[in-house]
Amino acid sequence: MLFRPQYTINTIYNLDPKQLKEMGIKAVFSDLDNTLIAWNNPNSAKEMDDLNQKLKANGIKLVVISNNNAERISKVLNPYGIEFIAKARKPLPTGINEELKKLNLNKDEVMMVGDQLMTDIPAANRAGVKSVLVEPLVKTDKWNTRINRFFEKFIFAFLKMRKPVTFKETLQNG
Repeated sequence: MLFRPQYTINTIYNLDPKQLKEMGIKAVFSDLDNTLIAWNNPNSAKEMDDLNQKLKANGIKLVVISNNNAERISKVLNPYGIEFIAKARKPLPTGINEELKKLNLNKDEVMMVGDQLMTDIPAANRAGVKSVLVEPLVKTDKWNTRINRFFEKFIFAFLKMRKPVTFKETLQNG
């Protein structure tokens, strides 16, 4: 299903690199705002850097796949040496497919993590990579994301009719 995540976890910061290695994951693609950092506080990047270092130590690459512009993303990520795709056009799989090709990875070696059912999860599912839904880091959003959140309520309601979407502390099947 297009909007059904394969996995759920309450925050990207609870991903276990050892578990990811066991799953054969070589790269974690992630949304930026409200997944890695609070959208309204680009200086909240300490945890992001810690996660990147833990993943790197386990041979897993972190790449940000964002619909934001390159200027905004580079201000946050360049100090940490994290690569990114800007204007990824999610929910289309364009940015994910571009990075798969660039890194020469198979789809089953990649996991896409994001906080939005309307953009991140459909992009991952369309690209054929593992999709992981996390709870937003903060409860507020930019004006354009608030529109998506309105429609997400209906999608969540539909998904819950079939099988509830719950967020746990460790990676769980969605």
